[in-house]
Amino acid sequence: MIRRSHVITLTALVAVLLGFTLALAQGPGLSGPRGRGAGPGDFGAAPLLRGLNLTDAQQQQVRQLAEQMRTQSRTVVEQVRKAEEARRDAMEAVPVDEGRIRSVMQQLGQAQTELAILQARFHSDVYALLTPEQQEQAQKLRAEREARLKQRQDRLQQRLQQRRPQA
Repeated sequence: MIRRSHVITLTALVAVLLGFTLALAQGPGLSGPRGRGAGPGDFGAAPLLRGLNLTDAQQQQVRQLAEQMRTQSRTVVEQVRKAEEARRDAMEAVPVDEGRIRSVMQQLGQAQTELAILQARFHSDVYALLTPEQQEQAQKLRAEREARLKQRQDRLQQRLQQRRPQA
């Protein structure tokens, strides 16, 4: 069950990444009601990307990269899904077959590695399209996003600790 969540997480990650790039490629025109916030299909990334002020040429290049990523990631995500299924089947098999488990875990690791490499290449390719000023702004926005995420994680952790019965 936990491993199934990994597949869902990976699929969601690819969807968010593709949404991020599509929002980046479409520029400031992609927004919610009255030009504020996230609109349909932008996965909430548009506000973060609007601050980069991409040129039309940059937007077109990002669209091309996004299409390549979409095509390449479909195959890799499917490999991860199949490897997760094989892992689950191997772990539930009776009697335990350690060799089979090791083999499917290696396949899963390789598929996850390929997905991570695709994502890193995509990120690097998009980053290379940015001017030094845009790169600096992107780093600033990323740091702000990470700080907000850390704050949310801390609040969640505090709530979880408060709910635990005291021994």
